[in-house]
Amino acid sequence: MAKKKRRIVEEKEEEYEFTPAEFDEREFILKDIYGTKVLFVITALAIIVGIVGSLLCVHIEGNGWIAATVLSFVIVLLMKKLLMLMGLRVDLLEMKTMLVNYLLFLMLALGICIILVNAPFV
Repeated sequence: MAKKKRRIVEEKEEEYEFTPAEFDEREFILKDIYGTKVLFVITALAIIVGIVGSLLCVHIEGNGWIAATVLSFVIVLLMKKLLMLMGLRVDLLEMKTMLVNYLLFLMLALGICIILVNAPFV
Protein backbone atom coordinates (compact mmCIF):
# COMPACT_ATOMS: atom_id res chain seq x y z
CA MET A 1 0.00 0.00 0.00
CA ALA A 2 1.11 3.47 -0.74
CA LYS A 3 1.55 5.96 2.03
CA LYS A 4 0.03 9.38 1.87
CA LYS A 5 2.37 12.33 1.65
CA ARG A 6 2.40 14.43 4.74
CA ARG A 7 1.97 18.05 4.07
CA ILE A 8 3.79 20.36 6.40
CA VAL A 9 1.73 23.36 7.26
CA GLU A 10 3.69 26.31 8.53
CA GLU A 11 2.07 27.89 11.51
CA LYS A 12 2.15 31.62 11.81
CA GLU A 13 4.64 32.61 14.50
CA GLU A 14 3.61 35.04 17.17
CA GLU A 15 5.33 38.37 16.99
CA TYR A 16 6.85 39.68 20.18
CA GLU A 17 7.53 43.30 20.78
CA PHE A 18 9.95 44.23 23.54
CA THR A 19 9.04 47.33 25.47
CA PRO A 20 11.64 48.37 28.06
CA ALA A 21 10.47 49.50 31.47
CA GLU A 22 10.64 53.14 32.43
CA PHE A 23 14.11 54.05 33.67
CA ASP A 24 14.48 56.97 36.02
CA GLU A 25 18.08 58.07 35.59
CA ARG A 26 17.91 60.69 38.33
CA GLU A 27 16.65 58.18 40.91
CA PHE A 28 19.36 55.71 39.88
CA ILE A 29 22.12 58.31 40.30
CA LEU A 30 20.78 59.53 43.66
CA LYS A 31 20.54 55.96 44.94
CA ASP A 32 24.10 55.27 43.82
CA ILE A 33 25.41 58.44 45.50
CA TYR A 34 23.56 57.53 48.70
CA GLY A 35 25.06 54.02 48.65
CA THR A 36 28.51 55.58 48.29
CA LYS A 37 27.91 57.82 51.31
CA VAL A 38 26.92 54.80 53.38
CA LEU A 39 30.03 52.98 52.16
CA PHE A 40 32.27 55.87 53.30
CA VAL A 41 30.64 55.88 56.75
CA ILE A 42 31.11 52.12 57.04
CA THR A 43 34.74 52.45 55.98
CA ALA A 44 35.40 55.12 58.63
CA LEU A 45 33.67 52.98 61.24
CA ALA A 46 35.76 49.95 60.21
CA ILE A 47 38.98 51.95 60.63
CA ILE A 48 37.91 53.03 64.14
CA VAL A 49 36.89 49.48 65.12
CA GLY A 50 40.18 48.13 63.70
CA ILE A 51 42.19 50.55 65.82
CA VAL A 52 40.17 49.71 68.95
CA GLY A 53 40.54 46.00 68.19
CA SER A 54 44.31 46.34 67.89
CA LEU A 55 44.41 48.12 71.25
CA LEU A 56 42.42 45.26 72.75
CA CYS A 57 44.87 42.75 71.26
CA VAL A 58 47.88 44.58 72.66
CA HIS A 59 46.48 45.20 76.14
CA ILE A 60 44.75 41.86 76.73
CA GLU A 61 47.49 39.26 76.83
CA GLY A 62 46.86 35.91 75.20
CA ASN A 63 43.26 36.14 74.07
CA GLY A 64 42.97 39.74 72.92
CA TRP A 65 42.33 38.63 69.37
CA ILE A 66 39.10 36.97 70.52
CA ALA A 67 37.86 40.25 71.99
CA ALA A 68 38.75 42.13 68.78
CA THR A 69 36.97 39.58 66.59
CA VAL A 70 33.87 39.53 68.79
CA LEU A 71 33.82 43.35 68.79
CA SER A 72 33.89 43.40 64.98
CA PHE A 73 31.06 40.89 64.65
CA VAL A 74 28.95 42.67 67.28
CA ILE A 75 29.34 45.94 65.39
CA VAL A 76 28.22 44.17 62.19
CA LEU A 77 25.12 42.88 63.98
CA LEU A 78 24.35 46.41 65.23
CA MET A 79 25.34 48.14 61.97
CA LYS A 80 21.82 48.88 60.76
CA LYS A 81 20.83 50.49 64.06
CA LEU A 82 24.09 52.46 64.22
CA LEU A 83 23.61 53.82 60.71
CA MET A 84 20.04 54.81 61.51
CA LEU A 85 21.27 56.61 64.65
CA MET A 86 23.70 58.51 62.42
CA GLY A 87 20.77 59.65 60.29
CA LEU A 88 21.31 57.35 57.31
CA ARG A 89 18.31 55.55 55.84
CA VAL A 90 19.57 52.05 55.23
CA ASP A 91 16.15 50.86 54.10
CA LEU A 92 16.72 52.69 50.78
CA LEU A 93 19.58 50.33 49.92
CA GLU A 94 19.20 46.82 48.54
CA MET A 95 20.01 43.82 50.71
CA LYS A 96 22.86 42.80 48.36
CA THR A 97 24.49 46.20 48.82
CA MET A 98 24.26 45.95 52.58
CA LEU A 99 25.70 42.43 52.61
CA VAL A 100 28.68 43.68 50.62
CA ASN A 101 29.03 46.58 53.06
CA TYR A 102 28.98 44.17 56.03
CA LEU A 103 31.66 41.94 54.47
CA LEU A 104 33.78 44.95 53.58
CA PHE A 105 33.50 46.19 57.15
CA LEU A 106 34.64 42.85 58.56
CA MET A 107 37.60 42.53 56.21
CA LEU A 108 38.72 46.11 56.73
CA ALA A 109 38.29 46.16 60.52
CA LEU A 110 40.02 42.84 61.09
CA GLY A 111 42.70 43.65 58.50
CA ILE A 112 43.58 46.93 60.18
CA CYS A 113 43.61 45.17 63.55
CA ILE A 114 46.06 42.55 62.24
CA ILE A 115 48.30 45.15 60.63
CA LEU A 116 48.45 47.33 63.75
CA VAL A 117 49.21 44.37 66.05
CA ASN A 118 52.30 43.34 64.05
CA ALA A 119 55.91 44.51 64.07
CA PRO A 120 56.30 48.15 63.05
CA PHE A 121 53.28 49.37 65.00
CA VAL A 122 53.66 47.55 68.31
